[in-house]
Amino acid sequence: QVQLVESGGGLVQAGDSLRLSCVASGRTFSSYALGWFRQAPGKERAFVGAISGSNSGTGYADSVKGRFTIHRDNARNAVVLQMNSLKPEDTAVYYCAAVRGYYSTDARDYTYWGQGTQVTVSS
Repeated sequence: QVQLVESGGGLVQAGDSLRLSCVASGRTFSSYALGWFRQAPGKERAFVGAISGSNSGTGYADSVKGRFTIHRDNARNAVVLQMNSLKPEDTAVYYCAAVRGYYSTDARDYTYWGQGTQVTVSS
């Protein structure tokens, strides 16, 4: 069982940066891939980016490439989503999710989910 807790959301202006953190429980954190997804009102949950456990390979949605980066700290059981140059269209609830092995861009593949944290970007 893995429990995930996100933090770091808030209200910012366009062009600002924000750092989201996801802390996981469990002793086998390094064997899990961690993904970030977001869901805006009236829209489906969408892949943002993810990082694998073993080799820390990463992947990003085209909409955030070059602006968002993910890194993990296995000693702290944490993964961080650094968001730069934020845009109003980045406004959403951001979720952290975990799956064993390599990451996936499909939310249905993830086993564990956090409660989400709201990010609002004003223009």
